[in-house]
Amino acid sequence: MRRHLMILEFALSCLCRRKYKNLALLFAFSLLVFILSSILLLTYALKKEAIEILQGAPEITVQRTVAGRHELIPVEYINKIKTIPGVGKVEPRYWGYYYDPFIGANYTLLGANRDMLRKIEILEGKSFFSEQKGVCIVGKGVAKAYFAEVGDRITIIGADGISYTFKIAGIFKTASDILTNDLIILSNDDIKRLFQIPTGFATDIVVEVYNPEEIETVAEKIKKLFPSTRPITREEILRTYESLFDWRSGMILTMFIAAVVAFVILAWDKATGLSAEERREIGILKAIGWESSDIMELKFWEGFVLSSLSFFTGLIGGYMHVFFFGAPLLSTALKGWSVVFPTLKLTPYVSAYQILVLLFLTVVPYMASTIVPSWKAAMTEPDQVMRG
Repeated sequence: MRRHLMILEFALSCLCRRKYKNLALLFAFSLLVFILSSILLLTYALKKEAIEILQGAPEITVQRTVAGRHELIPVEYINKIKTIPGVGKVEPRYWGYYYDPFIGANYTLLGANRDMLRKIEILEGKSFFSEQKGVCIVGKGVAKAYFAEVGDRITIIGADGISYTFKIAGIFKTASDILTNDLIILSNDDIKRLFQIPTGFATDIVVEVYNPEEIETVAEKIKKLFPSTRPITREEILRTYESLFDWRSGMILTMFIAAVVAFVILAWDKATGLSAEERREIGILKAIGWESSDIMELKFWEGFVLSSLSFFTGLIGGYMHVFFFGAPLLSTALKGWSVVFPTLKLTPYVSAYQILVLLFLTVVPYMASTIVPSWKAAMTEPDQVMRG
């Protein structure tokens, strides 16, 4: 053990002798780990957040399509859907997107019932029953965009060109920002009036299924009953979100491809051979009696100390960037197109899989590029090593 500790001590002294070179390498290595870990941690945290939020989504959402586009669906479809075995509650849903030309932001307008309001932790302010007209509940982002508080009024221009005023009855808590930040909840009657939805139609229909194993079967039966509809299961939505975040994280990785390429060039440069100073050092060590195994262990400790310090520095930096500061460098690209972005307060989530991926992308290539040329030099006679 004392022998190994002495070799480790000598390895640290070797690193200190070439401190400027190693500090530059430490900075570049840490920066690469910081970028990769931030992308990985943010992607997986958003996936986990989306999965937890969507657990409360309807088992099946039925939409009507015309020429591949989402259209209003007749409410009378509900009566036939209710006759399918295993189906529970079936309700129409009224919602849509609204672009405010004055703020320059897109909002989601939703008509809610009692059950929906219970699922979302409301409020700074007072809750209200969804059939009450002229009032609304807004997310933090909407309130901030309008500089509004509970009791103030906001104006929304309807599809008929008329301006409608609504009193803010409450503001959603910050904890639900990722779900409610750009959301405005109104009564169903107000939604229908704003969007000029004809009587007997809804935006879509949500279906409750008692047995989770029968969800796909029920969706197929709905499709057979109404060929022009598109039944979307909760599992399909989850898979879509996972694919979306994977695609966006890949887009971000391409933005930082220059950093990855620089690291690959650095690793390749080390793999092609040692510097004259390092070869001379190995030759001297062999000449004074060091074994090849000792030199290999020395180079292993040098690479291990440098890569480990860089890895943990970058990983801790990425963790703080994502979970303490809300990932300001990356969140815009991952959160989406809305200009009313939620404040990211993600639940920390780090798995063994993420650590292993980072290790294999950074530490393993660097260690290999350090050990291989050192092994070649250690197997050569001292005088040949020193002569190059």
